[in-house]
Order: sequence, then C-alpha cells, then structure tokens
Amino acid sequence: MLWHPAFLGLREDKQAAEVVCASAPNAPAPPEPARDGSIMFAGVRLSHPDRPLWPEDGISKLDLARYWEAVAQWALPQLADRPLTLVRRPRSGGNRSFYQKHLIPGMPKVIRGVELAEDGGTGTFLAIDDLAGLIALVQMDAIEIHPWGARAGKVDQPDRVTFDLDPDEGLPWPRTVEAALVVREALSGIGLDSFVKTTGGKGLHVVVPLMPKLGWDRIKAFSRWVAERLSAQSPDWFTANQQKRARQGRIYIDYLRNSRGATAVGAYSPRLRPGAPVSTPLSWEELEEGTQPASFTVATVPARLAGLKSEPWAIGTVRQSLGAAVLRHIGN
Repeated sequence: MLWHPAFLGLREDKQAAEVVCASAPNAPAPPEPARDGSIMFAGVRLSHPDRPLWPEDGISKLDLARYWEAVAQWALPQLADRPLTLVRRPRSGGNRSFYQKHLIPGMPKVIRGVELAEDGGTGTFLAIDDLAGLIALVQMDAIEIHPWGARAGKVDQPDRVTFDLDPDEGLPWPRTVEAALVVREALSGIGLDSFVKTTGGKGLHVVVPLMPKLGWDRIKAFSRWVAERLSAQSPDWFTANQQKRARQGRIYIDYLRNSRGATAVGAYSPRLRPGAPVSTPLSWEELEEGTQPASFTVATVPARLAGLKSEPWAIGTVRQSLGAAVLRHIGN
C-alpha cells in the first residue's frame, strides 16, 4: 500500500530482484481525515481514530490499527479463519467491556459469519481473513481476540490444544517458567512438540498443534489426562482443580480451554489491561533465558518482530497426531 504514490520511471541500474522494501526511518504520517474526522485504513473506515483505548497509556484507536498492520503477517496465521470471541469496550459503554461472539447487523463486511450449531439451533459466529478484518475489529473497539482451537471449516476437529498455566497469586515468574518447561518435557515424552506464549498476564500458554482428526470430546479428554497426570506426579507444583482453595501455592493447569466453544486469548492479541500487554509467542530458548512478559506490549512487539531473524513459532509446519498409546489412556 502506497500513500500518494508518484511514478518517476524505471530503474535501469538494478535487477528487479535487487529492489526490496526498506523500513521507513520515521513513523508514517496519519491518513488524511474526512470531514467527520474518520480515516481510511487498510480499506476500512476508522471513525474517531484519536479516541484513547488505553487512556492511561496514551494508546489510541489509530495506534491499535497501526499495531495490527505491523504484526499482521505473524498474527493472521494464528487468528484468521477461526470462530472468534471478542472483548470490546466501545465509547458508549464508558469503561465497561463485554464479550461478543456472534455477528450482528451493521458490522463491516470484511467480518464474516460462520454458521455453527449451538444450544439446539444455530448461531452466526465471527471470523476474519485478512488485515482489513483486523482493522474492522478495531473499528468495533474490539481489543482482545480469542480464537477457537479449530478452523471455521472444521470446527468439530480441533487443530491445537492449549494448556493454560495460571499461577497462584504471589508465585514468582521463574516458577511459572519452570512449570512450562515441565509441561513441555511431559508432552515431548509422548511424542508431541509444543510451543509457548505469554498470556498478557501472569501466566503462560503451552500450545500443541495437532492434525484435525479427533473430536472435541477426545481432545478434552487428552488435555485432562495430561493435566491430572502432572498434578499427580507433582502435587506441590500443579493442580487440575479449578477451585481457588486448590490453587494455593500451585499452578493451575486449565485444560477446559479445549472444549467446543471455549477459547483462549490469541497469539499477538493485546489485553484490556494497563500497559496494553500482548499475548506474545516465544521460543523456548527465550523463555529459558529469563524473558519477562511485561516487556511485550502494543508499543514494543512490532519492533521485536522486526528484529527477529525467524518466526518465533513454527506451529504451522508441525504435522503430528496423538499416538496409539495415548489414545488408549484417554479411551477409544
């Protein structure tokens, strides 16, 4: 996308392959506003672009649109073509936020509907496909994006399992890091590669990509089996019991994210919390080196990604399934 381009001629001193995009040294100029103050961004009309979404941090609606533009190539493979639940905080609601998962009249056309069975009938869930879809969510004052663990075309065959590691209040960050490494080793022991990301809070997500072959019931049974096995082996460290009294001094392994209709905050999604933190994919090496989650925000993640030599997650390249021994444990 070019802003007021002008054709100056063809270069004859270089081959086409040598001409590449160079990063601009300064932040881009804001698009020219219309009479009503709105602007066009990635083909989507953005009203009230200066409205603060994180007032205490000075981060505006336009800032969030620019964030998504900067990280779209990493974020879309994790968020696109999946039913979504959003956390919105529209201007009319003051400081109140709410969850939304259904398409309603008046939404931008780049947000599409996915018809899914629910509660004995059907519901039209939200989904996006591209940058325009992300910007349309910004226009709706959607700050958090929580995708399903399945794609829109195969909603009953999930393709990833999420273990949400939620530490009790007061547990130090290194304890959570070590717990994630224990989960990784347990999964590796049954032949599964896993990936890690921050949650934008005090926890971590360990994510296992799978070929979409099994239904939700068996995926949930698998995640419960892993959580309960770890809790039995290390009862001073883990609990699979969601009751608060069971979490004291422990890390709760939330396996309930792996049910039909359940969601987990998406990779690269901001959180509606002070500082505008971002749920950020990490390499296991980064985690072991002591990376702190507070360093990943809407303001810092684009520069982090621009400086990386490779994608932190190769999650889309992994082809794996649950082995026969695991399937026997969870029941056929």
